[in-house]
Amino acid sequence: AGEGEAGEGEGGERPVVLVEPYERRAAGPYPQDALRVNPVRFTPMQVEALRAAMSAGLSLVVGPPGTGKTDTAVQAVSNLLHAYPRQRTLVITHSNQALNDVFEKLLLRDVDERHLLRLGHGEELLATERDFSRRGRVNYMLGRRLELLARVEALAKSLDVPADVGYTCETAGYFFKATVAPRWEAFEAEARRAGDEEGAVERHFPFSDFFADTPSPLFAPAASGAAHLDAARGAWRHVVALFEELEECRAFELLRSSYDRGNYLLTKHAKVVAMTCTHAAIKRKDLVSLAFQYDNLVMEEAAQIMEVEAFIPMVLQNPDTATGKSRLKRVLLIGDHHQLPPVVKNLAFQKYSRLDQSLFARLVRLGVPATQLDFQGRARPAIANLYRWRYTSLGDLPGVLAPDGPHALAVPGFRHDFQLVHVADPQGVGESTPLPHYVQNLAEAEFVVATYMYMRLTGIPASRISIITTYNGQRDLLSDVVDRRCGSDARYGPPRAIATTDKFQGQQNDYILLSLVRTRAVGHLRDVRRLVVSLSRARLGLYVFCDAPLFCGCTELRPAFSQLEARPTKLQLLTAERAPPARRLDAPVDDGAVTEVEDLVSMGKLVARMHSEAEAADAADAGAGRAAAAAAAAAEGGDERARTVGGRRIGTESVPDAPPALD
Repeated sequence: AGEGEAGEGEGGERPVVLVEPYERRAAGPYPQDALRVNPVRFTPMQVEALRAAMSAGLSLVVGPPGTGKTDTAVQAVSNLLHAYPRQRTLVITHSNQALNDVFEKLLLRDVDERHLLRLGHGEELLATERDFSRRGRVNYMLGRRLELLARVEALAKSLDVPADVGYTCETAGYFFKATVAPRWEAFEAEARRAGDEEGAVERHFPFSDFFADTPSPLFAPAASGAAHLDAARGAWRHVVALFEELEECRAFELLRSSYDRGNYLLTKHAKVVAMTCTHAAIKRKDLVSLAFQYDNLVMEEAAQIMEVEAFIPMVLQNPDTATGKSRLKRVLLIGDHHQLPPVVKNLAFQKYSRLDQSLFARLVRLGVPATQLDFQGRARPAIANLYRWRYTSLGDLPGVLAPDGPHALAVPGFRHDFQLVHVADPQGVGESTPLPHYVQNLAEAEFVVATYMYMRLTGIPASRISIITTYNGQRDLLSDVVDRRCGSDARYGPPRAIATTDKFQGQQNDYILLSLVRTRAVGHLRDVRRLVVSLSRARLGLYVFCDAPLFCGCTELRPAFSQLEARPTKLQLLTAERAPPARRLDAPVDDGAVTEVEDLVSMGKLVARMHSEAEAADAADAGAGRAAAAAAAAAEGGDERARTVGGRRIGTESVPDAPPALD
């Protein structure tokens, strides 16, 4: 209809556009044949980014915190794999953590794991027991070959074929061409002749015995003939996929050494190859010498990759010998230039050579068209406001606005969902630098760890709490304090992560405790990009510990700290509340139930009191349990005595015989 409105054809007739609905093909009869559907609902701008990624050339995607950059990158890789199955895609990230995030989400998409390969270190942090290194993938393909050949033997047995067709991939291929495919063609001819005849498909289908182990009957009794034919075609697709996968295993059967198999996997077999930019730089010579080729490049965290590092993944291959041109067709850069830039420790290179400017930031600054994702689904709207001002348009997804969702519930034990906590050192020391650039603040570390202990005592799981800071020295100090205060008590345990802001970029958690350390100067948090990363890691609760007057007086930080200092700078707690959360965030709070923590000493006393109460409650529960066990044992003993008759032992305790009666 749209084309018809654009103009009229020859003779004044309007062109007609024929639109037919898409009919999904029937999947195979086994659960692994079912199509894995992406549960993520993409926003219009994410769809636009995915459309741009499918086009040849360069595509830029700017993704503010929580807008689904990784989901967009993963879906782009999946789309490229399905739209261009003969092309290969190279995935590059700045860190191993980001690479693992991409890989874990790829495993949830409709991407067969035999097409995935991960190079470099950090794979042990993947949340899966499967090995995606070169050696692991070779072993997987060899094991998969044996499984598929066993299935071929089962198929031959169901068809009464006596030959040893499952010995090698080659004999299996001959079996498919000589026996399996002709029988399917004969079945199709019979199905066409039978038409809608009832039971014809089930009667003529040649592989019924092979599919006898399906979870549900291949041909539903009440289904129509067309439905039976559709099910038969789905089963045939399962058979064809089995032999196609065996054909891919043939090279691993012919190559005899692990080295040759690994190189073949890297250069020919894997459709999606993932590595960090550092690994690409280290292994470039080896990859080029192996004639490594790829067609698409997807670079996540592009704003954190130095300009020279960004060019290296583009030149990991020599020009095509047939055309003399590079095979690279598409480059997708995804990042956020408002977050942390590349790390360059040498100040001369950083400031005067501008090596801290990424290629992504340069292209955005020069006006290259970019797609900006505009809806975040990570943080509460109030927490997102702390960094929303940095972006031209950043809305909230319905998930974070839902009145019955987790974002609508308050943080257990806290009056506010985010708060700036002023920390005054009782000793008047503040920050210290035992080594150059190794800044620590003991009072702040103790306050943060005491707050963590309080959260654990209220019942918040340790896995939902992370502690981040802006300096390596403070991170090490926090780890030491956590080990000393919490390490020996199973009631607390360590938080999910204790990390610097720079290392925590790209990660998130429900509750974040942020330590800003400095008391004499603002330090490198004056870089607003580091502030944006620090404030955007929390989903449900954010508590910032710092010297409040120092940071609130910094002009660069005013848009965020003006919102933080609008609330009290003394930590306000509801000590009677316990997890899981039940109070709504907008529910009124009785001021009499609020405990305002004056300083570090008060926080320590509060945690010590709650710890003693928890120990007393545990002791009482243990005493009650012992008393109940003793009562149960006593009751059981009494029953056994009652079951003892005439001195004969029926239970575990015997009763003496009664004296004989006198005549």
